[in-house]
Amino acid sequence: MSGRINVVLAAVLVLCALSLVNAQYQSRRLFIELERAQASARQLDIEWAQLQLDQSTLGKHARIEAVARNDLGMVALTPARTQYLTRDAK
Repeated sequence: MSGRINVVLAAVLVLCALSLVNAQYQSRRLFIELERAQASARQLDIEWAQLQLDQSTLGKHARIEAVARNDLGMVALTPARTQYLTRDAK
C-alpha cells in the first residue's frame, strides 16, 4: 500500500514539475511578446512626433505662400487686377 502511494505521489510531483516548466515557458514567451509590443509602441510614438513636426512645418503660412509663388507661379492679388461682377438689373 505504501509503495502505491509513493508511485502516485511521484506521478503527481512529476506532473507538477512539468506544469511549472510549462508555466515558466509561457511566461518567458509572453514577456518577449510584451517587450516587442513596447518597442513597437515606442517606435510609433517617435514616428507620430515626427509627423506632427512635419505637419506644423508644412502648414506654416510663409511656406504655403512660398510654394504658391515659386512652384505654382501665383502672385498676390492687387486692386488693379481685380474684376467685379455685377448682376444686370432688369
